[in-house]
Amino acid sequence: MQDGIIKIYLSEDIMKKKILTIALAGLMAASLAACGGSKTTETKANESSATSESVADSKSEGSADASQIKTVEAGKLLVATNAEFPPYEYHDGDKIVGIDMDIADAIAKKLGLEVEVEDIAFDSVILEVTSGKADIGLAGISATEERKQSVDFSDTYTTSKQLIIVKDDSTIAGAKDLEGKKLGVQTGTTGDILASDVKDATVERYDKGMDAVQALSQGKIDAVVIDSAVANKFVEEVSGLKVLDEAYADENYAIAVKKGNKELLDGVNKALSELKADGTIDSIIAKYIKAE
Repeated sequence: MQDGIIKIYLSEDIMKKKILTIALAGLMAASLAACGGSKTTETKANESSATSESVADSKSEGSADASQIKTVEAGKLLVATNAEFPPYEYHDGDKIVGIDMDIADAIAKKLGLEVEVEDIAFDSVILEVTSGKADIGLAGISATEERKQSVDFSDTYTTSKQLIIVKDDSTIAGAKDLEGKKLGVQTGTTGDILASDVKDATVERYDKGMDAVQALSQGKIDAVVIDSAVANKFVEEVSGLKVLDEAYADENYAIAVKKGNKELLDGVNKALSELKADGTIDSIIAKYIKAE
């Protein structure tokens, strides 16, 4: 022992082997560290880039920050509708198309979300929203006071009228002639509500508006109460029927949102405002309803 240091003597051959082993181990460790570090950095860079692009796209649309909007599924806008209401929503092959579906797509683009549509019975649309299974109800829904007790509504995106369909030879000339008659409606619609208030009338409810129209054509009922655009569409398809000129009632169509989801409601309203201002809503409606 000298100055507290123990000297260990190794043969020259052993020392060279140890130095070589240590050097190789060091190179392998450095190589592994370099590979692992490069891959992690690249993944994070890609994630960061994708996030930046997503935010940029959303901002370029001039809409609400999608991160602030509460939806049932992250990144998606779940839309409850009833695809038996042309031209607002209907089946075209395996797709659901129409005014409301185009508006849903335009709103979702503004919000940076992807649309997913659920086709259900009309009288279940609002329930789907209140139960939290869908983000919005978009199905030619009139924002009535009764419905406002269950859901919040967006600003009006279009107006419509309730009209009466009768057979060509019918003596019914207007709403006053509906008393005591057998009336056909689509279950849960505004037409259903109005018909239920007609004195001594019998209301026959159908899951589909077209089923009510077919029943009228077959003489099973005396009249159908339904939305104007839908009425005109159905009469084009079924001969021997006509739409009365007299409007039964005016109505405002709006989008149903679960009560309390202010972020989504505000986002939808902001998107609607922009889509009205730039003419998109008018263009969508004109695409499906030709000016008379």
